[in-house]
Amino acid sequence: MKKITTEELRGLYGREGLILQGCGGDLQEWVDGINGILEQEGILPQGTRLQDVAVFQSGEITNLLFLFGEEKVDMGKLAVWRIKTHSQFGGTWLSDYVHNHLGGFRKEHETKRPDCPLIGEDGNIFHLMALASRTLREHGMNEQAEEMQKRITEGECHSYGEALQILGEYVTITSKEDYQIQSELQMG
Repeated sequence: MKKITTEELRGLYGREGLILQGCGGDLQEWVDGINGILEQEGILPQGTRLQDVAVFQSGEITNLLFLFGEEKVDMGKLAVWRIKTHSQFGGTWLSDYVHNHLGGFRKEHETKRPDCPLIGEDGNIFHLMALASRTLREHGMNEQAEEMQKRITEGECHSYGEALQILGEYVTITSKEDYQIQSELQMG
């Protein structure tokens, strides 16, 4: 279990998790107990645990963050459980906590994705990746272009659909027509 600061919480843009507020005593007992309850309630499959857990302080209050990752979590059941047990555990979503208690996620994570006309282009993923990379570079986002290419070509993605999803994290995918209309509107 790692310790994080509230400022580090504000840097977790795009992630989600469950925060339990007011956790006193042995924190490992809390982690084990909550995982046991979630398994017993059918929220986590048998033998599955939420393992990416962090502890942080908010004033004098100790809180636990259970970050969601690859685990198969029944989110519907978890949402009902969180509401049902709120008075007991102070459970809230990470995104709600950051928004309501910390003023939101850090602004550098809110960079606008540039529009990129990919709809109607040759669907070869390398062609689409080249167009998205060029668009990013034209907007001064060279690091993002490199990062996007590495994520697609170095084993993070295993399908065409996953590659398209990664492209969509870096650029706003538009059609040529929409891109031209937007450009004309911006020019005046």
